[in-house]
Amino acid sequence: MSDELTTDASLDEVDVVVIGAGIVGASCAFHLAARGVTVTVVEANEGPAMESTGRSFASIRTQWADATNIQLSWSSIQTYRDFPSLYGVDVGYRASGYLLLVPEDGWEAQLAAVALQRSLGASIEVLTPAEAQRHTSFETAGLGGCTWGHADGVVDPHQVTTTYLDLARQRGASVHYQQRVTSIDRSGDGWALNVPKGTLHARYVVNAAGGWGGEVAAMARLDVPVEHVRRMIFASAPNVFDRQVPMTIDVDTGFYLRSEGSRLLMGCANPDEAPGYNTRMDWSWLEPALEFGVRRFPWLADLPIDTSASWAGTYEVTPDHRPFLGAMPEAPTWINACGFSGHGVMQAPMVGKVTAEEIVDGRALSVDIDPLRLDRLTGAALAETSLVF
Repeated sequence: MSDELTTDASLDEVDVVVIGAGIVGASCAFHLAARGVTVTVVEANEGPAMESTGRSFASIRTQWADATNIQLSWSSIQTYRDFPSLYGVDVGYRASGYLLLVPEDGWEAQLAAVALQRSLGASIEVLTPAEAQRHTSFETAGLGGCTWGHADGVVDPHQVTTTYLDLARQRGASVHYQQRVTSIDRSGDGWALNVPKGTLHARYVVNAAGGWGGEVAAMARLDVPVEHVRRMIFASAPNVFDRQVPMTIDVDTGFYLRSEGSRLLMGCANPDEAPGYNTRMDWSWLEPALEFGVRRFPWLADLPIDTSASWAGTYEVTPDHRPFLGAMPEAPTWINACGFSGHGVMQAPMVGKVTAEEIVDGRALSVDIDPLRLDRLTGAALAETSLVF
């Protein structure tokens, strides 16, 4: 099917317009099309997965402290695992594991989270810091313990996205690139969206615009507080480290690292990073980030960094670092699927499924997404859902 928008009514009058062809938008389009819904995807860039998805660290985990996020992540990981049998495509899922190094003051809460994770089917192992050394070496001072997710690991976000879009097309969806939405208005009981090639009319809109989710919603005079925050990944030179390191996070500082082929990738969020779209590297942050890393991983001190292999992307961040899912209270045909704060890749398969349920069945059924609806911001403060943001 052509990626050029036409004036054919089957393309410009549809049940659902999905805004954004990243991994979440692609999953939403597939799951909607699989339910018999007519779907059009519009993407501002010239191809899929060109923003947060394509710049992702690509790590996935089940280790959360609340049932909603555990279910979204664990079900998605199982889908990635089963992609070859379900859809005939290997999307790069590897159960390379995920190690959390938890400080003493967070250990009791982490043990409670592990009990919940296990009750929902996730395979999580509790380790002493000494036992966890079998995965990678680190300083143990100040740690209460460690947890290891057996099914956690990595996936290829670009392969997932393109596969979902191909599957959606096979089921009748259309996907249109270089079609940035310029205005959105209510039209009868639906929406009219203007793009460079014309106007789309749809009963529902799925806001899967990532860090632009707030700007997209503002066109429709809706308040969806999402903004970009830069995240930088530093890559070592190749062939300078002789063992594979699983995804490992020092929860106390937020410093993280994992192997990618013969390189080591690492990063640490700058707490003073101003919001805004920015994918340039800030090399002044390398030394402070490595100072955090060397405290826990002293062997990093002499690791050479390859500036050409390092990169920056953005998280799509909400006020409480949790996504917005489901219908807007004041606009039930506007469905949010944005604001994942770095967790869109690990939850995309299930997010697509519950989004389709929200539209076709009138409410998400597979997972209770009420804790992630936007109106939570007007209620009582949420309990922590993760030690890691």
